[in-house]
Amino acid sequence: MPMLEARHDLDVVVWPEDRVVDRDWLLKSISGASGVLVMLTEKVDKEFLDAAGPNLRVVSTMSVGYEHANLPEIARRGIRFGYTPDVLTAAVADLSVMLALMASRNAGEVVSLVQENKWPSVNWAPFGLCGPQLSTTGLSPKRTVGFLGFGRISQATLTRLIPFGITDCIYTSNPASPSTPSRDKNLAKQHGLNSLRRVDMDQLARESDVLFVLAPGGPSTRHLVDEEFLKQMKKSSVLVNTSRGTLVDSEALAKALKEKWIWGAGLDVVEGEPKISANHCLVKEPRCIVLPHVGSATLETRLGMATLAAQNLLAGIDGKPSLPAELDLEKNKL
Repeated sequence: MPMLEARHDLDVVVWPEDRVVDRDWLLKSISGASGVLVMLTEKVDKEFLDAAGPNLRVVSTMSVGYEHANLPEIARRGIRFGYTPDVLTAAVADLSVMLALMASRNAGEVVSLVQENKWPSVNWAPFGLCGPQLSTTGLSPKRTVGFLGFGRISQATLTRLIPFGITDCIYTSNPASPSTPSRDKNLAKQHGLNSLRRVDMDQLARESDVLFVLAPGGPSTRHLVDEEFLKQMKKSSVLVNTSRGTLVDSEALAKALKEKWIWGAGLDVVEGEPKISANHCLVKEPRCIVLPHVGSATLETRLGMATLAAQNLLAGIDGKPSLPAELDLEKNKL
């Protein structure tokens, strides 16, 4: 806000409450605006753009995702679009590792024992409350991590996992993207890995000890992780999704957990969020950790996102040649 309020040549209108903006208020308030800064919760659709009118030069979203924006319609009107990539890479990578640890060590089950006053009645047993270990040991010297999608956040997550003794890394990418053998060779050498390979989906499922889902959302990636995929995974494997809920078929994952096809799951995103109740099939699974999409929820990251979103907004209003982080809309023109 200080960055925007310092611009005395601008009339800044701000939603005054710390909750999702009321749609009617938003549509009325953006009328005649030169630029609008939105959150992931606001639909930037034809109704929104019509309400803003012909003066709108830029839409800036405080998010790395843009599924809430009708990009072809924005492009058709010649409006620029800013977003906030890179800023949240570290925070999401941190959370991805946290969820892997929580899911493998049965955090949901063991925390509930304490919170529900069941700890005193737990009978100790040598293998009671145990789960698969993320780090390597003398008796278990190999660990393979898999990534569905291998962009910035996946690579940052891999970096964080190396101290656990990870020995091998496999990943899948968009089939249309070119192979990168030199990059993969350099990453493997940098991290001291036995191997770093691009594989197909079947191999990814079969070989991963921990699988991180970190690919874009959208129709082309919906339910990539389905029943067929989950049935191929190891019984001791863990699935982590910190990208988009639509990539994972919730009912198939709940079935996989219930029937013990895999060990556990850690999710920061779920298809249909935020309308996820205590009765949701995944919330009811003891070995599924479900968080309310808090991947970027650190003070440092949110401040960085807000700053970049404001910089994008001002650059668009001022007609600068480029925004600090601008989405290329040429391919979205109708």
